[in-house]
Amino acid sequence: MSDFLLENQAARKLIQTLGLPVPVPTRLRRAKGPWDERPLHDDDVVVGAAPGGAMTAVLAQTLTMAGASPLLARADLLPAFAEPGEAFGRPAKLVQADALPEGMKVRGLVFDATNLGDPSELVALYEFFHPLVTRLAGCGRAIVIGRPPSSFESAQVAASHAALEGFARSLAKEVGKRGSTAHVVYVERGAEPRAESVLRFLLSARSAFVSGQPITVTNEARAPQSWQWVRGLAGKVAMVTGAARGIGEATAELLAAEGAHVVCLDRPQDDALVAQVARRIGGSVLLADLGTADVATTIVEHLRSEYGGVDIVVHNAGITRDKTLAKMKPEAWQQALDVNLVSVARVTAALLEGPLRDHGRVVCLSSVAGIAGNMGQTNYAASKAGILGYVGKLARHTAARGITVNAIAPGFIETRLTAAIPVMIREAGRRLSNLGQGGLPRDVGEAISFLVSPGAHGVNGQVLRVCGGALIGR
Repeated sequence: MSDFLLENQAARKLIQTLGLPVPVPTRLRRAKGPWDERPLHDDDVVVGAAPGGAMTAVLAQTLTMAGASPLLARADLLPAFAEPGEAFGRPAKLVQADALPEGMKVRGLVFDATNLGDPSELVALYEFFHPLVTRLAGCGRAIVIGRPPSSFESAQVAASHAALEGFARSLAKEVGKRGSTAHVVYVERGAEPRAESVLRFLLSARSAFVSGQPITVTNEARAPQSWQWVRGLAGKVAMVTGAARGIGEATAELLAAEGAHVVCLDRPQDDALVAQVARRIGGSVLLADLGTADVATTIVEHLRSEYGGVDIVVHNAGITRDKTLAKMKPEAWQQALDVNLVSVARVTAALLEGPLRDHGRVVCLSSVAGIAGNMGQTNYAASKAGILGYVGKLARHTAARGITVNAIAPGFIETRLTAAIPVMIREAGRRLSNLGQGGLPRDVGEAISFLVSPGAHGVNGQVLRVCGGALIGR
């Protein structure tokens, strides 16, 4: 990342006046290679809980299997960690949150708040995190686990669990300058085992550019009978649209590394580029214009005849046709809607009628612009906001087949498109997030790779922002 403003004295003065961070951001800790069995190998993770928390057994299993070294802030947590700790050679240790060895830093902080009652019990958050937040290592992770506020009859208890999101979002802003992130995970009753994949992702280096996010784990989608953490997509067919470059290219590479055969779809004009990507990853090419009325038929026939169906669909392709509404031509409006939203709905509907197999995964690319709106992008923002409503509703209808439908909303990602933005706007865009920097196409690909994994069946109908904790939107 080239920080023009940080290298220029006049520019530094300007951004100080604007209140933007001047120090060079922390280089994020990112994963290398495909998923492995122990993504948290030797990571010290401190675990705390409100009395009676429901996630103790899942946390014990998740952390020890993933290779972490659990440090427990409560003695009553020890029994749940004993058996998995012995089985995986990761015995838990009891620690005092305010008495860690001098200079010791930990990679993760996890607090089980699933049994919180009325708001007076929120003090448990303060008591756990207050002495430990300064012990969180650079690029560390802080996670609070609660229940969906809407699941409670009591308004007071609902308030306590709603408070967890505000806490996590604020904490994410406080620790972001060190490359660290914080999140809240809401787990429905009975869905506790489904949280394992979410925790593995959020605690690992694969979630480097995901910050301040609420994720809900539900019982909605039918679970697969079994799955594996390593090469979890082996034998599956994935289609990625817009695969010739940027986020699509990075996603195709990551899915192939997890064992999937990737069908790389892009426009006929990008034949040479997408063919290079497909050759490099051992995938195949499908040339199609998503703006045409018959594209759904073309895709369905190809996937059915060549592969007998498809397991994973990533709707990544998108276009911008930016103009203020007063100056926008009707064709610019329609082109953005056709490619970014209309084709997504048409293609997905056609795939659901046949080629998309049970326990499939659909991921649609939205945008922070679709959440917050953007000057000169009424068409683009409308299309990307439409994606949010689309996945939320469609997910309810596909859950019985074990098919999950989710959206990714990228923020400022370093691509050829953002490189063309005027320098002042570009640098401001990089800074306006918890992490104070832009993300990489791979960051979005990692989030997609997580959502399409078999173990992510507890995440359905949701929007995951990959934006570094952008300061805009909700």
